[in-house]
Amino acid sequence: MHAESEIRIPLILGNKNYRQITDDIISPIEGKAAKGWYILTSICALCFLWGILCLSYTIGVGVGAWGSNNGVDWAWDITNFVWWIGIGHAGTLISAVLLLFRQKWRMGINRSAEAMTIFAVMCAAIFVLLHTGRPWLDYMLFPLPNQYGSLWPNFNSPLLWDVFAVSTYFTVSLVFWYIGLIPDFGMIRDRVIKPWQKKMYSLLSFGWGGSARHWSRFEEVSLVLAGLSTPLVFSVHSIVSFDFATSVVPGWHTTIFPPYFVAGAVFSGFAMVLTLMLVVRKIYRLESYITIMHIEYMNIVIIVTGSIVGVAYLTELFVAWYSGVEWEQYAFLNRATGPLAWSYWIMMGCNVVSPQLFWFKKIRTSIIATFILSIVVNIGMWFERFVIIVTTLCRTYVPSSWNTYSPTFIDIGIFVGTIGMFGTFFLLFSRFFPVIAQAELKTILKSSGESQKKSTQIHHAHH
Repeated sequence: MHAESEIRIPLILGNKNYRQITDDIISPIEGKAAKGWYILTSICALCFLWGILCLSYTIGVGVGAWGSNNGVDWAWDITNFVWWIGIGHAGTLISAVLLLFRQKWRMGINRSAEAMTIFAVMCAAIFVLLHTGRPWLDYMLFPLPNQYGSLWPNFNSPLLWDVFAVSTYFTVSLVFWYIGLIPDFGMIRDRVIKPWQKKMYSLLSFGWGGSARHWSRFEEVSLVLAGLSTPLVFSVHSIVSFDFATSVVPGWHTTIFPPYFVAGAVFSGFAMVLTLMLVVRKIYRLESYITIMHIEYMNIVIIVTGSIVGVAYLTELFVAWYSGVEWEQYAFLNRATGPLAWSYWIMMGCNVVSPQLFWFKKIRTSIIATFILSIVVNIGMWFERFVIIVTTLCRTYVPSSWNTYSPTFIDIGIFVGTIGMFGTFFLLFSRFFPVIAQAELKTILKSSGESQKKSTQIHHAHH
């Protein structure tokens, strides 16, 4: 008797065989790019260019070109840094954690999610390098040998831990993503005709041959890397939250920050994966591989993490009231009713209220609703970081130091530029690399393909 349950919905729709999977997934690489691809890439590249110009201006003039001031010394730079790092978390989570839990539905989306992680961390790095104000001294953040004079990094500073956490995270994610691509590079190498492409892909594939030994090593390495990167998901964002939690600023000095930042990161990351996957699915016609079921599962993760974030917001309010510390209470009162209250209510609406719509199956399985809500969630998560940083710093202990903050066009330009950079890189990736791990998809075709499901059912009926 076959142990496969008949109730489960197939993960690969259409009566696909192995050959068709290869054809579908390699067609964006072999053929001409779709018109939508050119339009999107041009828009992203223009934004990227604008960002580069604003960045060059900042490097020429200094951080004074930003809206930051003496009271609000962290503003859009750290808001964007935390936002981008958060988006990067879903990639590792989808790939590593779901691999360890043997969830087959990750196969359709893991490749894009991993690529997204790498590009998001690159975007975050821009802000973290520049917000120090003297980027040419950034090398001091590394533990250097004493030949540089008695220069000791301050190991008590979470900003130093950030350097370790984020660089480790980036390296492990990059290796994980690349190793997953090797079987696909081998497949493309055997298919392309142009000599330069053949040369390039055969270099990239490291002589992959697809033998049993290659596969067993591939699976071992994937598991080891998944095991390594799972704790990284938790450590990276916890450390980012320590940047706030180890301070004495009212509204920041809380122990709830690490778990709540991690939940928020997964929340915004999954929303970004959805935004990207729905676009890729449309442009490359991958409806058979990224099915409504994938979208529904991801929306369920969004409900869970969104609810955790909502509970965290309420816990913060409760603890501020329960502590009896008037500064702490004022910090939250100011967030909700002060001059920047609009940002607080945008955050609440986007992060706590909007994901609850996914409880309705109709909304959860609707592509248009998912696309809109995934963007709404990311706007909300950006405002969450903005509220934590800017509204808190506008009014701290000393009323004489109270001030307001408004971004300059350079702030906005650099942020839009990183979104453009992210989009450009992702679109180029989707053009030259398979967006779906075809080798891994084939491993589940027998158990989760539509035609195979039917044949096993007929087989059972005869018995």
